[in-house]
Amino acid sequence: MKPTKLCLLTLFLVCTTMTIQSQSIKHKDIRVNQDRIEKRIFELAEFGKEASGKGYRVAYTQGDVEGRNWFMAQMKKAGLEVTIDAAGNIIGKRKGKNPALKPIAFGSHIDMVPDGGNYDGCVGSIAALEVMEILKENDMMTNHPLELMIFSNEEGGTNGSMALVGHLAEDGLQEKSQMGLTYSEGIKLIGGNPEAISSSMLKKGDLKAFLELHIEQGGILEQEKIEIGIVEGIVGIAWWEVTVDGFANHAGTTPMKLRKDALLAASKFIIAVNEIALKIKGNHVATVGKIDVLPGAYNVIPGKVVMGLEIRDLSTEKIEFLFSEMEQQATTIAFETKTKISFERRANYVRPALTDSTLQQTIETSANALGLTTKYMQSGAGHDAQEIASIAPIGMIFVPSAGGISHSPKEFTSAVDMANGANVLLQTILELDKK
Repeated sequence: MKPTKLCLLTLFLVCTTMTIQSQSIKHKDIRVNQDRIEKRIFELAEFGKEASGKGYRVAYTQGDVEGRNWFMAQMKKAGLEVTIDAAGNIIGKRKGKNPALKPIAFGSHIDMVPDGGNYDGCVGSIAALEVMEILKENDMMTNHPLELMIFSNEEGGTNGSMALVGHLAEDGLQEKSQMGLTYSEGIKLIGGNPEAISSSMLKKGDLKAFLELHIEQGGILEQEKIEIGIVEGIVGIAWWEVTVDGFANHAGTTPMKLRKDALLAASKFIIAVNEIALKIKGNHVATVGKIDVLPGAYNVIPGKVVMGLEIRDLSTEKIEFLFSEMEQQATTIAFETKTKISFERRANYVRPALTDSTLQQTIETSANALGLTTKYMQSGAGHDAQEIASIAPIGMIFVPSAGGISHSPKEFTSAVDMANGANVLLQTILELDKK
């Protein structure tokens, strides 16, 4: 008896449905290799170690070069097509089913601050590598092409990501890095080509999205026992040089009521900055982190003080409002102390970068599906994603930092937390790939 056309059609639909369900379950159930992530963190940590055992993989050092070579070898083993762009960024590409679709990019950095820790940047970089490797092991090809990006010299000023979006100017290449080389010299050392820096640029719309997994570098997640931070945005940073002009005079012969003590006025201003920041609701921070006192002698009333004021928040308007409150208070302090307080805004203003709301929701959905607790939060530190936000939607995933410690040899994130973040990154990418 021949099967009817209806029976054949029914059989085809059932088989197709089963295949789709099977693929869906496969995507949902896939997990990263936690042990491999931790093993690679320790392996990468060996590059740049001094005899004292302290980490020292600052950009453009021998340790940085060796670490980058090791990382590129791992990327090639994961089946990626690996190149170094003109800015020294390492790009690992994986083909998708539809080459016409825009790539989904993700990654971080592996350079570190002097005597820093093994997790800042490295967790996001190794997790991104793990995503590529796990897809290869499970023989899974995404619809979109995928790109793993390891940015050069993040700690020295996000130079790699700045170049990628056209924010690294020619004069910027001649500035000195932490190691004394110009950025141009450093880029050459790691395989880039500063003369062709514009060739590394991406245009708006070249990427579907960019995702960065990172350690929190603060203690909020650990304190609140939250597993995943969903970053709402990366704060803007504004600096002012604050000058207090008083009158230097003999400390032994000038009566207290007749003094024009610049340091006394500066002290009152520092307290005011703290009080204003605490009084106004929000997650902003304000800091006076630099102070120079002149003439700087035991027996001379300070005649001049120069301070560095920094304000950070997700809103430019909020930063300006906080500053106006502080400036107003400075006027009162100057009058009371018979001094003059002036402000000079520094040019190196960093604008806030909000993460994409759809990516936030996708990260949350992915984390919840994995049974992980989440919290929406801002990033108080700068990241490469902040630069990429000018050309593509960005999303950031935070995992806890033990003790809130970062930029220190005591920096630590557990293997479980690293794997949790990597699994959220993986599932977020797979969800984005469906769209």
